[in-house]
Amino acid sequence: MSFLLGKTKQVLITTFMLSILGAIPAVAQELEEIVVTAQKREQNLQSVPIAVSAFSGDAIVEVGATDMFDLQSNVPGLVVSQNQTATTSNFNIRGVGTSSQNFGLESSVGLYVDGVYRSRQSAMINELVDLAAIEVLRGPQGTLFGKNTPSGAVLMRTRAPGHERDGYIEASVGNYGLTSINAAASFSAVPDELAFRFAGFATARDGYVDDANFGEEVINDRARYGFRAQALWEPNDRLSARVIADYSQIDEICCAAPTLIDGIVANARPGPVPGPDSVLLALGGTVFETGSFFENEVALDVLPVSENEDAGLSLELNYDFDALTFTSVSGYRAFDSTDFIDSDFSDVDLLKTQNVAEQSSFSQEFRITSEGDNFTYVLGVYYFTQDIDNEQLQLIGPGLDPFIAAALGLDQITGGLNLLNQLTGGALPTAATAFPVGTAVSTTIQEHESYAAFGQADWNVNDRLTLTFGLRYTNEEKTLLGTFVQDANGPPPDLGAIGLNLGLAAAGQPFDATTFAPAYVPGWGYYLFDPLAPRPDLDVLLEEDQVTGTFKISYAATDDLLVYASYGKGYKSGGTNTDRINQAFNPVFNAEIVDSVEVGFKADFPDQALRLNVAAHVTDVDDFQTNSFTGTGFNLQNAATLDTYGAEVELYWAPSDTVTVRAAYAKTVADYGEFLAGNCWVAFSFHTGQPDPGRENPTDGFCNRSGGRVSTNPEDFFSTTLRKDFNMDNGVSLFALGEFVYVGDQSMDGNNDPLKFQDSYNLVNIRFGVNFPDQDIDVTLWGRNIFDEEYYGTNFDVPAQDGRLNAYSREPATFGLTLRKHFN
Repeated sequence: MSFLLGKTKQVLITTFMLSILGAIPAVAQELEEIVVTAQKREQNLQSVPIAVSAFSGDAIVEVGATDMFDLQSNVPGLVVSQNQTATTSNFNIRGVGTSSQNFGLESSVGLYVDGVYRSRQSAMINELVDLAAIEVLRGPQGTLFGKNTPSGAVLMRTRAPGHERDGYIEASVGNYGLTSINAAASFSAVPDELAFRFAGFATARDGYVDDANFGEEVINDRARYGFRAQALWEPNDRLSARVIADYSQIDEICCAAPTLIDGIVANARPGPVPGPDSVLLALGGTVFETGSFFENEVALDVLPVSENEDAGLSLELNYDFDALTFTSVSGYRAFDSTDFIDSDFSDVDLLKTQNVAEQSSFSQEFRITSEGDNFTYVLGVYYFTQDIDNEQLQLIGPGLDPFIAAALGLDQITGGLNLLNQLTGGALPTAATAFPVGTAVSTTIQEHESYAAFGQADWNVNDRLTLTFGLRYTNEEKTLLGTFVQDANGPPPDLGAIGLNLGLAAAGQPFDATTFAPAYVPGWGYYLFDPLAPRPDLDVLLEEDQVTGTFKISYAATDDLLVYASYGKGYKSGGTNTDRINQAFNPVFNAEIVDSVEVGFKADFPDQALRLNVAAHVTDVDDFQTNSFTGTGFNLQNAATLDTYGAEVELYWAPSDTVTVRAAYAKTVADYGEFLAGNCWVAFSFHTGQPDPGRENPTDGFCNRSGGRVSTNPEDFFSTTLRKDFNMDNGVSLFALGEFVYVGDQSMDGNNDPLKFQDSYNLVNIRFGVNFPDQDIDVTLWGRNIFDEEYYGTNFDVPAQDGRLNAYSREPATFGLTLRKHFN
């Protein structure tokens, strides 16, 4: 808490400076009331003491957000990214997020669709079709929401069936061969009692990354489709039942990671020496030099595969008693995925990785809500169970043995042993193949059960002052079984002892031939390469109990100004690393605990048609679960502490009947407070010869990352949207919309390698539209990133290729035309 108190003054000053506005002339424009469900009941956004960004379905269509990657441009503090495959997407709020590249991790951001928790983050990455609203809650959600999450929640509500005629069909075409269609409609089966709604979509687009061996625009394509069917039964004024069935599929070639910095030459002192990329060239591979990244070209020997199927069925029941409402939400989800990547990121057949995962979950929530003049409460219980089966295959190609032999110097050992074979007349055998063609298999089975009981109450002390108390008890139990198998498995080699005794033999001195024994067994090199190294099987049981909650105080200074302060405690359960990594790393990681203090205000200025919401936060994270790529596997562990603080500003202004302005700003500072065993620099040391200052002892395999920045967190974010409407004499209306987004500099990997920092960048999006009211048709010309700004996603040390950095591509300029026909 000392960190929280120490930073509060600084944050408050920042908040005050951001909230100063000059005089704005009055206009006759009413501010729209926005209804949110951030506290499990319908409330006016301006009366909720929580930092929430809320968008209606119409607003999502207006800004042209087709998925969550687009929507993040309008939400301060939210980062949504996708790396490696289409099924490894992740969400980050206020600098705290979770990579989805490990099935042992849970999301730091709670993801919910129609009240049902989505345990796999990539299940949220699809087309935003036929939505009623999206709410993004910032800060720990440790009381009311299903799976307790430490950094925030995204609540998505689809459009419910209705009895009035309500439907649309929308079609888009664009560059890179984009074709997209989606539609939805409601049908009344029994007037005022039973209604149905159906929605569907299909999107296809070519890629924007070329492959030297497979052609142009083949990687990072789009191939998505899905549907949703709903029934809403309201037999009387008290009872409602809503059933939703949905299915969606992604089948894409994703994701490309061109070369950012090559590893041809190591400029390490005392002088340059050939690097691993030189070995690739010698083996006939294609190498891209530093500076070629934004040409968007790679060279692979197989195209990546990203396939997933997401399906579910949910039932929501509501019954209104005289004094309270009873709600039941039941949900079943299934998410199956197949990923296949060229994991050496070259067109030499070294190593490929395939992940096949099947996940199923069931959740049940019962709650009661009572609203009174002075006292309102929500009480509930929650149950969640999940099964995950994952099989990972490492497919070893014929090029791996000569490549690593040259890159790691193993060819000197094999050459020495083969020479010794000749000198002894065959008394000692020749060296076996260090990396024979074959397969390494990792299989993990995880079962997970969670129980929770929760309650939150608002006490209206008087007409202005409200106190909110919330508490949640959570019990988690996880079992994980993991097996790790290799085609070849001999004793581990001691390279030092082997080299010493080869030297003795070459000098004609007595030597110990038993040290050579491991190198006579095929696959002896596996021990030297973490993705293939033998590892003991896992049989882990985790049981945890946690009490979390919140306290808020809010004061309505006027009818148009709410001031609030809150404390929240969040929690994310521990787990087990499902990757095959170095045995030096503990496969079990602890639960993540979050304490957060937030202050803010929500102000409406009706005469100026202006709305200003400001929130400032300070957060301490204990046992932060960090997942960082080491160049050979993912190092998943707990950093001791993570400290974050910052402020967010959201503004809406309608200076005239035909002009609207939206703006959002976030200042988010997220640094490791204490992280003693993080990943070390690789590329920077390779290219400069300078050691990582975080490595206290030369033999340490880890480095102190305390004080370093959390990856993929821009400390500054700003976006603004300006819309101008034009009304024509014939009833036709036109609009022009421009969107500017600034993203500050950021570290693109957890080891804070100086070569892994990306400078700030700007994005500009535009939309021009025409509405024909007689035909109820909208035609919109749009462009995203119209100035083709160059930036990239996560970058990483390429496996077994020290010095080479690759990074994931991001979309260039895209343009298109959308036609939307309404049926009202």
